[in-house]
Amino acid sequence: MMGPMGTEGGGDTARVIAGRYRLEARIGRGGMGIVWRATDELLGRRVAVKELIQDDTLSAEEARGRRDRTLREARAVAQLSHPHIIVVHDVVEDGERPCIVMELINGGSLADRIAAEGPLAPREAARIAVALLGALRAAHTAGVLHRDIKPANVLLERDSDRVVLTDFGIAQIAGATTLTETGSFVGSPEYTAPERMSGSRTGAESDLWSLGALLCTVLSGESPFRRDSLGGILHAVVFAEIRTPPQAAPLLPVVRGLLERDPERRLGAAEAERLLRVFLDTGRTPPPVSSGYTPTQADVPRPDAPARERSTRGVLVAALLVAAMAGAGVSAAALLVKGDGDRGRPPTSSPPGASASATPGRPGTDGAPSRSASPAVSTTVSRGTSPTAPPAAARPATDMPSAPSGYRVADDPAGFALAVPESFSRVPQGERVFFMSPGQVFRLGVKVSDAAADGPLAVMERAAAKGSDTNPGYHDGQVTETTHGGRPAALWQFTWDGFSAAEGARHTYDLCWEEGGRQYDVWVSAPVGKVREAREYFDVAVDTFVTR
Repeated sequence: MMGPMGTEGGGDTARVIAGRYRLEARIGRGGMGIVWRATDELLGRRVAVKELIQDDTLSAEEARGRRDRTLREARAVAQLSHPHIIVVHDVVEDGERPCIVMELINGGSLADRIAAEGPLAPREAARIAVALLGALRAAHTAGVLHRDIKPANVLLERDSDRVVLTDFGIAQIAGATTLTETGSFVGSPEYTAPERMSGSRTGAESDLWSLGALLCTVLSGESPFRRDSLGGILHAVVFAEIRTPPQAAPLLPVVRGLLERDPERRLGAAEAERLLRVFLDTGRTPPPVSSGYTPTQADVPRPDAPARERSTRGVLVAALLVAAMAGAGVSAAALLVKGDGDRGRPPTSSPPGASASATPGRPGTDGAPSRSASPAVSTTVSRGTSPTAPPAAARPATDMPSAPSGYRVADDPAGFALAVPESFSRVPQGERVFFMSPGQVFRLGVKVSDAAADGPLAVMERAAAKGSDTNPGYHDGQVTETTHGGRPAALWQFTWDGFSAAEGARHTYDLCWEEGGRQYDVWVSAPVGKVREAREYFDVAVDTFVTR
């Protein structure tokens, strides 16, 4: 059987498309198309033909555009050559319908196997995951994204160990968000990465998230994001605590690494494959090479347009609105608010009483007392690939921001206002102002100073070069040039050891920009295990920040 869909009897035995492919029996049907068992009468071989279903809600122009994009993407997949990727033999048109001619796999899907036999053993799950990682690495290297990885799209060839990845999101618009213009959902929500839910960038990291969700399903029999409604699934993917199933314990470092919500901190394909191969060889999965940031394909400079990112809270609200309104025909594009916030590099923070940074021109930091540098600095500067800045800073200076639920507006005497969590208290420290959570677990800092002559990027580059002087155990620093409210800005992100063994490793997000002859620096520092919450606090702070 070919395709991820259940077998259906019957078929049109007389129909021939493109003058050579005789459709014999319909063997599957899904939201995007019908899969037929067919015979290539020219070459005398059995094949599978996927016939894309027409969407009657589209205009003639939209339908043509979709068909053209489908054919382009199918042709791109046809160029892939990998033992674990479905072979695409041909791309043809039958009237106005695109058809993809593929190899016919003698076997069912991974979803079929789980339904029939229950969860798989960790070794078999690891074997399948290694095969899929190989397929994804080949596809990503060629610039092809899958965008719909799930057990139903993984075929297991009968009488062999071959694992085959099929259905490369062929009917999906290149570069489009998960939520389509008509409000319908493209892809499988339980396996869709949170950044795709937000309508922001779709990259190789999104496929890796989906693989992490697939691994949980393979090991336990159910996706960790399964809920009773689309809104519940969106909430689980974007916001709720991720609870991996107990059965995932043998492969937990891989599963947790792939299900990292921040795509820039997600476990990379090469490292995930290495860990799984070690497990297959030894029966144990070691921790990832890095205890903090793990390099991913997100580190490679991107030639495409800047990605837009949103705060977790904003993503959730937009996603739930779409889920609620899609049935009423409301456009998802109209519901999703444009780029909420800069997604960038981490800031530094400092507890009350810590000395101020002595780095010339450096925006506010965690203010670590002087200590000898630990691991070597690893700083990368990337230009032209940064996220779009949030619109908040472009508001008139007289406007006050509004605070999301659970936040309050802090109208600070230092000449700025922003939204901070209700439980945070203000702690001034010289030229810096901190807003601390109880116990100083989260530290949100703001510094206002005179603008530097060489701009915020140079300021952050200098700070990153001396990161180990102010932040013990500084590593994995990365500075990215960006904009904020249309003004030049720089984002810095890094991991460090914290001020004490009791405090533990921390991660920092930092945005620095110039406005009205002044330099503004906003940062959030948090334990590495709480980067999701830190990311939200940072995004909300940056999104709502205004000068007065």
